[in-house]
Amino acid sequence: MILCLDVGNSQIFGGVFANEKLLLKFRHETHHRSTSDQLGIFLKNVLSENGLDPKEIQYIAISSVVPSLDYSIGSACIKYFCLEPFWLRVGVKTGLKIKVKNPNEVGSDLIATAIAASKQFANKNLIVVDFGTATTFVPVTKDKEFLGVIIQAGLRTSMQALQSQTEQLPSVQIVEPQKTLGRDSISAIQSGLYYGQLGALREVLVNLQQEVFAGEEPIIIGTGGFAHLFEKEKLFTAIVPDLVLQGIRFALEFNLTQH
Repeated sequence: MILCLDVGNSQIFGGVFANEKLLLKFRHETHHRSTSDQLGIFLKNVLSENGLDPKEIQYIAISSVVPSLDYSIGSACIKYFCLEPFWLRVGVKTGLKIKVKNPNEVGSDLIATAIAASKQFANKNLIVVDFGTATTFVPVTKDKEFLGVIIQAGLRTSMQALQSQTEQLPSVQIVEPQKTLGRDSISAIQSGLYYGQLGALREVLVNLQQEVFAGEEPIIIGTGGFAHLFEKEKLFTAIVPDLVLQGIRFALEFNLTQH
């Protein structure tokens, strides 16, 4: 079995694969001061509580955009699983052609989703929209060229910014509003979050299609926690919630075959 971990600024998203089948998914809030023992115990417990034997994990593959946690997570893998993890980072083989000015600036999670998307939709022009702490747009050509990134504040990040910078606006549940015009603080914020993000989505996708693909319609893939929120808007060719985990696994397997 393969344990894949996507270490993000808000959450650690994990999954266990066996014979390409995703057996388990889990999420754990990211605590930037977590120790190797805290992380190792959590990982072993979450597997055991879901009927999986931690001793059957043969490989651990990690994508991380939280450098402050890398040492603790790496140590947890060695201490609790007796495995040196594979890190998806600059320098490892991905099968992609990274066409940006500084590849070191590209988040490994974005690389992972691009790997999985280009494999699932082979020989197609793609735009991957990932709804996480940030909402990101990544165009990938049918020749597996990773062309760049657009980054905007994610839904939860936008809500937290409003809450922290104002005295009277509350934290709200992020949902599709029933009406555009809010009649109280909660519905007003929910509408602003949803339609603000929706408007940005439409504008960016139209511009990318014209600028990058010369008007040729690409496959548009939604992924990440809030992708399903916009499902009825018909923006996406497909919504693939586990895309990042699949990409981490593909990267591991690709590198294993190179040795």
